[in-house]
Amino acid sequence: MDMRQLQTIVAVADTGSFAAAANLVNLTPSAVSQQIQALENHLGVELFDRRKRPRQLNAKGEELVRAAREVVRTMAETRMVISGGRTAGVLRFGAIRTVSMQLVPRAFAEMRSIYPDLSFELTVGVSQALMSDVAAGRLDAAMVAEHVGVPTGLSWSTVLTEPLVLIAPPREGRRSDISLLRDLPFVRYATDVPLARQIDTELSRLSITPRQVVLTNTMPSVVGMVQAGLGVAIVPQIATIDAAPGSLNSRPFGNGAIVRRIGLVQRQVSSRSKVLAGLREVLVRRAIDIGLDPGETP
Repeated sequence: MDMRQLQTIVAVADTGSFAAAANLVNLTPSAVSQQIQALENHLGVELFDRRKRPRQLNAKGEELVRAAREVVRTMAETRMVISGGRTAGVLRFGAIRTVSMQLVPRAFAEMRSIYPDLSFELTVGVSQALMSDVAAGRLDAAMVAEHVGVPTGLSWSTVLTEPLVLIAPPREGRRSDISLLRDLPFVRYATDVPLARQIDTELSRLSITPRQVVLTNTMPSVVGMVQAGLGVAIVPQIATIDAAPGSLNSRPFGNGAIVRRIGLVQRQVSSRSKVLAGLREVLVRRAIDIGLDPGETP
């Protein structure tokens, strides 16, 4: 087993085919096939399900790719350190939508001043999928909601704690929470994610069945619907950061007792651990800057 073989199987996993991987590692498709065959012979196992077209990694192949990603990255960073270079490469990061619009970009900007040779690749998605991508090595880390279980081999650390807020058109500011939710149309966040389930749970707990007027699957559109006067909604505080002054009536839902935590999830053993520790500190500071509570100190 050599480094070129590991780089090749990672390329196959990333591109989905031997032909595409060949372009990535500057080999011919037949040379890629030979590299994979040599790797399988060395390990004494098949790494692909050859009954499928295109060929797909089997369970043993997926496990090898997870380890290979770490080996390839560690060796690249070790060469950089030994040669006196600076931290470089691409930090592959995931984030749920609500933190991807302000918080994460601001943190990346600060990290660039610390690591000028480091670049970033941001994937925006739902917590469960991002968590899976971290576990599989496709992402170095991700910011996800607390209510998703953390798989074995990953670690979680809180970045921010934020209240859920009840938002309504400005003219409705004098009504109570219960009156707003029972009497006015409700803009529902219709996505199967922890936040949506948390909102529905709280409404059930209060025995409230809102009069639904709009279903939408992004938080900015929920806020926009309320600003347009279509109804009321429950959103995380960070979703209202960019709202124009006076465009919303916003108050902590349940007197501020109902919160969600957003945290950084990463593999317990990672060659990027130093960079990610620094990124978490930056994320906490930027969260404080935009008026959010970090909940825990780094």
